[in-house]
Amino acid sequence: MNRAKSREHLLQLTYQMNINKENYMETFDSFMENDENKDDIDLSFIKTSLKGIQDNKDAIDEKIELQLVNWKLNRVSKVNLSILRIAIYEIIYKEDIPAKVSINEAIELAKKFSDDKSVSFINGVLDKVYKSL
Repeated sequence: MNRAKSREHLLQLTYQMNINKENYMETFDSFMENDENKDDIDLSFIKTSLKGIQDNKDAIDEKIELQLVNWKLNRVSKVNLSILRIAIYEIIYKEDIPAKVSINEAIELAKKFSDDKSVSFINGVLDKVYKSL
């Protein structure tokens, strides 16, 4: 199974969960009903990560806010916020994934789904979070 491809789907679902104010199960069920291409992705990883992000959202957002300089959480783009939430969830709660892998994967997601400034922003926030643990 392709973990990078799974993270791309996780990003889209985390974004959807945030925008639509849905819980993780509604978001995951909608994905299962509507998305045709589920080959080579880890559905268990996606589902447990969505639940973990939802269950720990306040703690994750607090970690993000502590690293923002002259910014508020509501100013961070929804895509970047979703990327940060995924990576910080993995860094803190997924012991089987090395933090550096989570940070690198977040940077790759930012390169693909955001802009050049976002890549350095996400890298900076995640580096500070990692060093603060």
